[in-house]
Amino acid sequence: MISTRHSLSDFTGLTPLSETTTCVDPQAAYRVLRERWGQVAPVELEPGVPAWLVMGYPEILHVVRNERLFARNPLHWRLLSDGVVRQDSGLGPMMFPRDNAYFADGVRHRRLRAPLDEGIAGIDQHALVRSLQATCRDLIRGFAERGEADLVTEYASVIPMLAVSSLFGISTEHGHQLRAGLIALFGSGEDSQEGNRTFERILTEVMQSHAASPAKDLTTAFLTHPNLHDSDEVVQSIVLMISAGYETTTSWIAQTIRLMLTDPRFAGRLHGGRLGVDDALDEVLFRDPPMANMPARYALADTELAGQPIRAGDALILGLGAANADARMHTDDPWLETGNRSHLAFSAGPHTCPALDPSRLITRTAVTTALTELHDLTLAIRPEEIELLPSPWTRCPASLPVRFVASDVPIVEQEVSHG
Repeated sequence: MISTRHSLSDFTGLTPLSETTTCVDPQAAYRVLRERWGQVAPVELEPGVPAWLVMGYPEILHVVRNERLFARNPLHWRLLSDGVVRQDSGLGPMMFPRDNAYFADGVRHRRLRAPLDEGIAGIDQHALVRSLQATCRDLIRGFAERGEADLVTEYASVIPMLAVSSLFGISTEHGHQLRAGLIALFGSGEDSQEGNRTFERILTEVMQSHAASPAKDLTTAFLTHPNLHDSDEVVQSIVLMISAGYETTTSWIAQTIRLMLTDPRFAGRLHGGRLGVDDALDEVLFRDPPMANMPARYALADTELAGQPIRAGDALILGLGAANADARMHTDDPWLETGNRSHLAFSAGPHTCPALDPSRLITRTAVTTALTELHDLTLAIRPEEIELLPSPWTRCPASLPVRFVASDVPIVEQEVSHG
């Protein structure tokens, strides 16, 4: 059904966006929205704050490739400039302006993105793999004797934070503190802004210590990069890299392990089956991507999208999880889709995530090490009992309880391919 109304404010009784991320079957939730509204649906970000959820694959590509009509800068968000969105809103850390590439357009976006691209290109992947393997083994040693563990809180959520933090010369202690702040930030709830303040305070302290004592890490590289003009741009660029790298990779690791343990196509791989870790990595990105709903684009002029009337200043959320299931783009046969990498899990256009390669390397290393070292690994609960962290944006498991054969045997180091 196509709406004939003229403004987002005309809609009532909207579906909260979080209903697509906290349910067992997100595609069922997206399907209900599609049946009612089509490929672009009005949803509620928080009470009284509507936005458009773009669920169609070609519609998302149209939005992300058209900077002249759909901007990333939240200063164009009408509900924010009109005061409808409160300054203390839980949406703030994810949707309010920041001095980094995520919230910039055009020339400014390219200036702020360059240090990120150069920093990622300069990562020594062989050294990163060795460091990751050591981290994974140390974490597994911490619970191997128990024969049970939570592979989110004790493993999947720790590895990305320690890996990304090490690139910026951030201590393990600070890394754990950053993780707590990020869980609140991505939750977009009442504690979101406090979590963001903690996160930024730690990074400001790290930046100041590196200004006094430079090191060979990304913090120093950002501090000395000519494209970053002041301390705010440095801190917010670090905020962007760490927050994006942590949340998406944690979810990717956890969801891939879940898939390998529960889907017969992949579970068989543990006993000689033909679908392996890389197949599972792609499956997760395609069918349940770490960032299910990505904020946001803002219309710069009145337009129409999939039959819906978009007004200047409207917010558009990219339903990446929905778009990957667009019936116009793929089949429903899980075997035929194996190896499909046409997903939008990392978006597209000028704002495509620059860290796909290192995040895949981190995820593959973490998953492979867990599956190799934890023998007879099984999920300790039914798949439908896996709880998710509250967030309108992500579908990150809150926990992943597992059982395995208890062992106090020293773990043998092995290479994990990063090809």
